[in-house]
Amino acid sequence: MNFRFIPLLTAALLASATAFVDAASIPRRPEKLHFPPLSFEPPRAADYRVQLKSGPVAYVISDRELPLVNLVILVRVGDYLVPEGKEGLAGLTGWLLTKGGSQSKTAEELEERLAYLAAQLNSSIGDTQGSVTLNLLSKDLDEGMAILREILSAPRFQEDKLALRKQQVFQSLKERNDSSASIESRERSFLAYGEDFFVNRHVTAASLESITRADLVAFHRDWFHPSNFIVAVNGDFDREKMIAKLEQLFASWPFEGKTAPAVPANPKMAAPGAYLVDKDVNQGRVSILLPGIKRDDPDYIPSQVMNHILGGGGFTSRIMNRVRSDEGLAYSAGTSLPGGVYYPGTFTGYFQTKSRTVAYATSIVLEEMKRIASEPVSIGELDTAKRSFIDTFPRAFSTKTQVAAALAQEEFTGRYKTDPDWFKNYRSRFEAVTQADVLRVAKRLLQPGQVRILVVGQKAEILKGHPDHPVTLQSLAGGKLTDLPLRDPLTMKPIVKQ
Repeated sequence: MNFRFIPLLTAALLASATAFVDAASIPRRPEKLHFPPLSFEPPRAADYRVQLKSGPVAYVISDRELPLVNLVILVRVGDYLVPEGKEGLAGLTGWLLTKGGSQSKTAEELEERLAYLAAQLNSSIGDTQGSVTLNLLSKDLDEGMAILREILSAPRFQEDKLALRKQQVFQSLKERNDSSASIESRERSFLAYGEDFFVNRHVTAASLESITRADLVAFHRDWFHPSNFIVAVNGDFDREKMIAKLEQLFASWPFEGKTAPAVPANPKMAAPGAYLVDKDVNQGRVSILLPGIKRDDPDYIPSQVMNHILGGGGFTSRIMNRVRSDEGLAYSAGTSLPGGVYYPGTFTGYFQTKSRTVAYATSIVLEEMKRIASEPVSIGELDTAKRSFIDTFPRAFSTKTQVAAALAQEEFTGRYKTDPDWFKNYRSRFEAVTQADVLRVAKRLLQPGQVRILVVGQKAEILKGHPDHPVTLQSLAGGKLTDLPLRDPLTMKPIVKQ
C-alpha cells in the first residue's frame, strides 16, 4: 500500500461524511446549542461507609485506575483545645507529627524512607480539625501503613525539629504587619467574633517560647485516638482487604485519650460602625460585615442564591458589575456568605480601591445591599445563580478521592447524622428557590444600619473622600468611626502611640 495516499484518502472520506450533514440543523450561534439534561446521581454514603470495630468510621472506595492509594484521617482536634498561654501548640503538633520522626526512625530517616517510596505523608491542625494524609504506590501499602501507625501512635517530636519550627514560626510572627491583607484578615476576625473567641487567640512570642516537647506529647496523647478519627481511603486495593488493614491499623491503641468536646459556639460581633486601621499603603482594603448564617439554617440555600446574585457570582454579580465594570473603582469586588458549621459565619462585602474612593465604593456596595433587600431579583438573575450551583454540583465528585473526602467531611461535621440525604436533595433544594425567597432572606440578613465597615489604609487620604462624590466614611456608618491601632506582632497587644 502506498502510504503517501493515506492523508488524501482520509480527507476524501471526511468530505464525503460532511456532505450528508444537514446544514440547516447546525445552530448559527453558540447560545442556540442544546444539550440533553445531565443525568447524575451523587454517591450514597451507605455504599462506602464502614464502622470499624477499632473505633473510627471509614469511607472505603476501590479505584483501580492508577496503582496508588490515598488515605486521609480527619482528627477531632484543633486550636479550640489548646490551653491558655500555649497558643501555637496545635499548629506545632500538627506540623511535627509527620516531620519530627517516629519511634523507630529519626526525622531524617523517616524523610529518606518516604522519599525512597515516593510517598507523601503530611499532617496539620487547624481551628477545629486535624488531618493526616498518606499517598503512596499500592505495592508499598503495607510498609506505608506501618509507618502511619507509628506516626499516629508514637511520634518522636524530635527536639531539633521542634526548635527549627519554632524559629520559623517566630520569624513569621515578626512579619504580621507587613501586609495590609493580613492586617485586614486579622482585624476582620476580631470584629466578627470578638477578642475572646477561640479563633482570635493568636500565637505570641511568649506562648511560642513556652511550648516544650512534653507539651506536644501530652496534647497528642489527649486527642490522637481512634475514637476521634474519621477515615477516607481510596485507590488500588480490594475493599474487604483494606477494611481488614484499617482494623489492624487502629487496633490495640497504646493510650486511652480523651473524647473531644464540642467546638465553642459563642462569638460576639463588634458594635456597628466604621473601623479604620491606619497603614501606609497606596490602596484601601475594605470589609463590610454583618452577622451570617449556619449551614443548617432553613434559609441557608436561599441565602447562597442571594449572595451569588449580589456579589458572590463573579462577573455575573451586581457588585462586581457596579464597582468594577461600571465605575472602574476596583479590580475585584464581591461578597461572601459561608454557612458556619459550628457557629454562624459572617456576611462580608469586600474590595480594594484607591484611598480617595474608599467611601464612594463602599456606598455603592451598600446601595446594592439595600436594593436586593427591597425589590425582587430578575428571573434571569435567579436562574443564572441557581444554575451555577446545580450545574457545577457534579464537579465535587469528579474523582474517587473527592468522593471519599466529601463523605468523610459530612461524617466529621455531623451532617450525615442530621441530614443523610443532603447530597441527594441538594439540586432540588436550589431549584425550589424563588424570587420571594431571595427577597425574604436579603431582608433578614442585609440590614444596613447594622454594618461594621473595616478599612485598612492611609487614614488621612481615606477621610478626605473623593471631590466628585461627597459621601464620607463616617456618614455611611452612622457617624461612628473607631481607630484601630496596629497590634504588636509579637504580643498581639494594641500599639499605643506616644
